[in-house]
Amino acid sequence: MPLRTPRRIGTLKAAVAAALLALGVTLVAPVSVGHAAETNDYCGGQCSDILPPGENGNATFADILGNKVFGTRPDHTMDQLGPYASLADNYPNLTDATISNFFNSSSFGVPSDQVASVTSPRSDVTITRDKKTGVPHIKGTTRSGTEFGAGYAAAQDRLWLMDLFRHVGRGELSSFAGGAAANRGLEQEFWRQAPYTEQDLQAQVDWLAANSGPRGQQALADAQSYVDGVNAYITAAVNGRYFPGEYDLTGHMDPVTNAGTIEPFKLTDLIALASVVGALFGTGGGGEVQSALSLLAAQQKYGVDQGTKVWESFRERDDPEAVSTIHDGSSFPYLPKPAGPQGQALPDPGSVVPEPLVYDATGGATQATTKSPGVLPANLFSTHKGMSNALLVSAAHTASGHPIAVFGPQTGYFAPQLLMLQELQGPGISARGASFAGMGMYVELGRGQDYAWSATSASQDVTDTYAVELCQDATHYLFHGSCVPMEKLERTNSWQPTLADSTPAGSYRMQVWRTAYGPVEYRATVGGKAVAYTQLRSSYRHEADSIIGFQELNDPGFVHDAASFQQAAQNINYTFNWFYADSRQTAYYNSGTNPVRAPGVDASLPVWGQAAYDWRGWDPTVNTADYTPAAQHPQSVDQDYYISWNNKQAPGFTAAGFGDGSVHRGNLLDDRVKALVKAGGVTRSALVKAMDDAALTDLRGEDLLPDLLQVINSAPVTDPAEVTAVQQLTAWSAAGSKRHETSPGSHAYGNAAAIRVMDAWWPLLIQGEFQPGLGSDLYTALTANLTVDESPSAGHGPTGAHAGSSFQYGWWSYADKDLRQVLGKPVQGPLAQTYCGGGQLAACRDILLTTLKQAAAVPASTVYPGDDSGCSAGDQWCADSIVQRPLGGVTDDRIAWQNRPTFQQVVEFPSHR
Repeated sequence: MPLRTPRRIGTLKAAVAAALLALGVTLVAPVSVGHAAETNDYCGGQCSDILPPGENGNATFADILGNKVFGTRPDHTMDQLGPYASLADNYPNLTDATISNFFNSSSFGVPSDQVASVTSPRSDVTITRDKKTGVPHIKGTTRSGTEFGAGYAAAQDRLWLMDLFRHVGRGELSSFAGGAAANRGLEQEFWRQAPYTEQDLQAQVDWLAANSGPRGQQALADAQSYVDGVNAYITAAVNGRYFPGEYDLTGHMDPVTNAGTIEPFKLTDLIALASVVGALFGTGGGGEVQSALSLLAAQQKYGVDQGTKVWESFRERDDPEAVSTIHDGSSFPYLPKPAGPQGQALPDPGSVVPEPLVYDATGGATQATTKSPGVLPANLFSTHKGMSNALLVSAAHTASGHPIAVFGPQTGYFAPQLLMLQELQGPGISARGASFAGMGMYVELGRGQDYAWSATSASQDVTDTYAVELCQDATHYLFHGSCVPMEKLERTNSWQPTLADSTPAGSYRMQVWRTAYGPVEYRATVGGKAVAYTQLRSSYRHEADSIIGFQELNDPGFVHDAASFQQAAQNINYTFNWFYADSRQTAYYNSGTNPVRAPGVDASLPVWGQAAYDWRGWDPTVNTADYTPAAQHPQSVDQDYYISWNNKQAPGFTAAGFGDGSVHRGNLLDDRVKALVKAGGVTRSALVKAMDDAALTDLRGEDLLPDLLQVINSAPVTDPAEVTAVQQLTAWSAAGSKRHETSPGSHAYGNAAAIRVMDAWWPLLIQGEFQPGLGSDLYTALTANLTVDESPSAGHGPTGAHAGSSFQYGWWSYADKDLRQVLGKPVQGPLAQTYCGGGQLAACRDILLTTLKQAAAVPASTVYPGDDSGCSAGDQWCADSIVQRPLGGVTDDRIAWQNRPTFQQVVEFPSHR
């Protein structure tokens, strides 16, 4: 490829400009006018944020060709990726003064000398973009104008992505963007969870209008103005021929004649978009059938009583050693194990069969794989999304006497990003921050005039599995004493090959059977009776309800302190942990509509679909119920500090699934922030350092390797290979167990050999430690509940390869408790049995050394086998690296691994209204 000299790039731009002019497109120079900083900004220059790779997520067909041929990119496509990535190399020497090298100012307004352009798509709104990042600062003289501008700016930055997700939300991605296997897998995974009809989507709009009072009416008006803005941009872009080039690549527009159609948006599209966001980040629970299978395996292995005890010890519902966001001594009981479970519906052994989804596949739909990767990752929904984090320190422990927060969501790494930045200023709205593409009526995570807020996925249990007894045939079930038919829902998708997707023409039909208790997931027998297992979540058919809480968070007249923030968060029905900081207070609130279960129901396992075991107050026609009151949700104001990395919310609060035990990713934050608070005088840069130090640390190395080495060193190690491996691991542990380059850009880790050994050792170690005692069947069943490993290079892990997020899911706690029992150390909430070497130190040591020697012999090319992202076998750094997974036609650079949020804020308000 020729070198991309400035002259050559200039020639390309000139050629593209000439081509556009030939097609009748006029290039307008940016307008540079004064746009003073907002007077309602109380952050005093101490608020910052970052959202890689960049604000601009739209590229024309010419832009995409330029990227593929010459490597060029539109402005602001990747300009936030470099500062974000470089923090890993520079955080040890960070000061408050140098934070701006790695984060952008999130002050309101744009200084006059930093204005790149001003657009006025309607007379009552302006969209000002700054030179550095291209973020839209939307200012309206009317509320409708503000929202219209928000929609217009969203379409400018994310139109293609918005279009993709409204089709995902309808289960129609392959028909829209091609029949690649990844596209089909994604739409199948989503539509199985939320098989909405157009009537269902409209019903959510109608519900909001009828049941949410004046704020609901205002929200619908805001949403309509937002949609009007989106459609105004579509019209302008089509007429001006600057719409996203992906429409050309997928056959919706003709790149030569411009013939074609981009369908306008409507309110129900926003419901479809909201359902996608909710499915990705705002749900929790489910998986009760898998839990039942592992419980049955435990009972088969040990007998009912002991097997249940063993299973409960791995379930860790309320582990006393688990790190909790709330640690002030308060407790928030939620879903404890009932003393006498009622209505339990465990399947008969061997009877569970998944409900089929795909039928009538023809042509390209019969292919298992295709060269086309799809327009969205196939595992976008099936993989876990527990990645966000938060660190807050109260005013009493900071150098300034004002609270400090470093927080943000981890929504994955994509090009363009799922989130987009914006500032909204208008009547009743004053905020800057991030919103999901297509959901930007309000800022969803960001800052107001004198406060900031953020969230982490909470995933508490709001989803239950019901066993509905079949009657008459496989499509009828007993509902409150009557035999009623299931509702048959179908979606047929068909496609033709396109420039972006060579999958041969094909089609297939998806089919879901829906009951009052939700969609059918499995068929089985329970006590010999034929049943369908269904899944029901509290936010099902209510994805739009959270708009009220977001509206309140953006309203400076509503949020003015911790209490009003918590009230707004309470009106969000997604399962999130919400965090707040202003110049005086910090606060936390766990949101979500937590249904009140019937007495005796064990929410961790399937229950009979009978009136006696329904959610209390449940109305099946609209899926509403009685919900636990606000006072029972984990919450706090001005605790000395808060941390969250998708860990346990509070003592007594039962985890929705397996994995909240003594060792959790949250410990990496808690240990560091606790030490800062103990020392006192915390600064913004100190809290950022704590975050990024944790972001580069291998959890296994910091919290488990010391005990592993203690067991091994309980007797002399003599085998030369074992001696070398132990020495390597010991040196790595002493150096802080980091996964970090030896120097910026070296693409080589310090202690690389030790890291390779640990990556190879961990799965061998866990299997050697636990499988002999558990037996193969129970071990396999428990690994289905909780994956063994999630190191950065573990492409098989829950979040997939090159995703950044690591160490959320794994057998960290099980190994920790088991090893401490072997060593004779105190353990609260121990496993029901000791597994490593049957509890004998010498036998346990033999297992560790045997598996360690095996691991040390595994070559790097096997540990890091290479992949289709461009990594060669044996390339450790590349295997860990973060890839901005393309959601459009332009690609961005990979970066070194960091385990941190995607969008992130650093805030310290010096004053208040």
